[in-house]
Amino acid sequence: MQNIWNRILIFIIVLVGISAVLSGIAIDNGKPEIIDISSLVQKIDSGEVERLEVLGDTIAVFGAEETAFEVKKEPGQSLSELLTSYGMTAEELAALNIEVKETPAALALLQSILPTFLFLIGFFVIFWFIMRQVQGANSRAMNFGQTKAREVDGKKHKVKFGDVAGAKEAKEELSEIVDFLKHPKKFIEVGAKIPKGVLLMGPPGTGKTLLARAVAGEAGAPFFHISGSEFVEMFVGVGASRVRDLFQKAKKASPCIVFIDEIDAVGRQRGAGLGGGNDEREQTLNQILVEMDGFEPNSGIIVIAATNRPDVLDPALLRPGRFDRRITLDLPSLKDRKEILDIHAKGKPLQDSVDLQRIAQRTVGFSGADLMNIMNEAAILTARENKKIITQAHLLEAIEKVMLGPERKSHIHSDDERLITAYHEAGHALVGHLLPHCDEVHKVSIVPRGQAGGYTMSLPEHDKKYKFRNEYLDDMAMALGGYAAEEIIFGDITTGPSSDLKNVTENAKRMVTRYGMSEEMGPRTYGEREEMIFLGKEMHQNKDYSEKTSEAIDGEVKRLVTTALDRAREIIKTERKELDKIVNALLKNEMIEKEEFEAIVGPAKKAPKIKVRSSN
Repeated sequence: MQNIWNRILIFIIVLVGISAVLSGIAIDNGKPEIIDISSLVQKIDSGEVERLEVLGDTIAVFGAEETAFEVKKEPGQSLSELLTSYGMTAEELAALNIEVKETPAALALLQSILPTFLFLIGFFVIFWFIMRQVQGANSRAMNFGQTKAREVDGKKHKVKFGDVAGAKEAKEELSEIVDFLKHPKKFIEVGAKIPKGVLLMGPPGTGKTLLARAVAGEAGAPFFHISGSEFVEMFVGVGASRVRDLFQKAKKASPCIVFIDEIDAVGRQRGAGLGGGNDEREQTLNQILVEMDGFEPNSGIIVIAATNRPDVLDPALLRPGRFDRRITLDLPSLKDRKEILDIHAKGKPLQDSVDLQRIAQRTVGFSGADLMNIMNEAAILTARENKKIITQAHLLEAIEKVMLGPERKSHIHSDDERLITAYHEAGHALVGHLLPHCDEVHKVSIVPRGQAGGYTMSLPEHDKKYKFRNEYLDDMAMALGGYAAEEIIFGDITTGPSSDLKNVTENAKRMVTRYGMSEEMGPRTYGEREEMIFLGKEMHQNKDYSEKTSEAIDGEVKRLVTTALDRAREIIKTERKELDKIVNALLKNEMIEKEEFEAIVGPAKKAPKIKVRSSN
């Protein structure tokens, strides 16, 4: 309401301003000069007046040279009476050429009603403006409990399964949904019931929303999409009302698809929050449960939801009859990454020598969204250089930009800092190169990127689902290679290895407490995590072990870290000449690719193949 009055005030101020400007405009120079009655009598006596025209209360005076003047008289008083009162005789009046003109009736009427008419128009404009604002506010208030879901015509949706690379199993599962929407009769004839709810789970950027859009495009059915956060408002009952309204609209359009993105915003386990058991979010969840599989079943409505936190969802949401089909989307494999890059390369001018297979090999652990970002960053780099063709160098630069951030070219190291960074990164690279269970070193650089003063890029030959204990031990030694190099070469330590120490400590702790990889502590886990979400953070971890065991865990973590550091020190001392060669190459070129690196230190050691022990 305050906003309405502000607009009215602004309108009035503008109106007053326009009136003031118009009132200040100078009178047109072509308008006749206005004189008084005595001046007119003097001009008549001197013979300067030849003709007089009377129109209402205005007297137009014309002289010999067509000089025009105007005289204003009082309404209702005749010209003869006026001049007689100024001493003119009847003979003098008879000698004057006086012409009386009548004001047109239409003009007279317009002059009388125009001011009133303009006032009424202004009044009704302001009144209409106020009522329109009030009605809009009332309308918004009445529609507060209606759903904010957007409906999309599936027949006009352009995204198809062919536009989604990888996720083969997920597309096969979802193709059944499409088949049901297109041909429901063949399922009904054999007594089959299509799942009411499909839950897409996976890390961010793996294509959950894109797959839902592809289902709508393939099925050609009405598609309602909404985010889980759009249900919840500060007023109690609004979320539940919007859920009811959503499913009412979906029933009218059935068979159709309802897509709820980020359902964990309202689908968290009930009774685990800090707001009690009757808060707005839980009421919204209860309404979703009832609508999906309550007393009145919703036939022909398929609910697809997406989340990257399936562990926090309420069990009632996952039971058969609701989200009874769960589809997991993993990070893309090497083959999938190549297919994703091919899709995002369409429409981009790539050089013939560009090898997308190599780009796919360098992007282990990247999601589909990351790969799209790489292709986009490469195009931006090309345009920034005023070039028309995207090269392999642009793509490799884009990978590092996405992983670590842009080059900090303005951040210039001193000679001492460049030397320290070179030995630090060379220590990582050399230790990782010589230990058989570390990934291959693909690049070493001392150019600052993001928060890193330099970096060593090591990538596996193929995607891995599991990791052995020996791989953890070798990776920890490699991570401490920079620490060992600084300690041995300079006899002191800088703040550079701080992130390395943090990662090594976390890995050692996970080996002991979660993976059972410690011979000292045995094959069990230590500590039970309890989900207690406050401000988006996990707040509590239940200790299921004694203080004595806690000391033993700390001792074992320290032993693993110390052992890894000793292994790194031994390699740095033994291979000091190779270390110096890497440093000299880095100081000269600032970065070394895999081929040049292996030319300096030789080919990498291959990890021994997995052997199955005999039963004897």
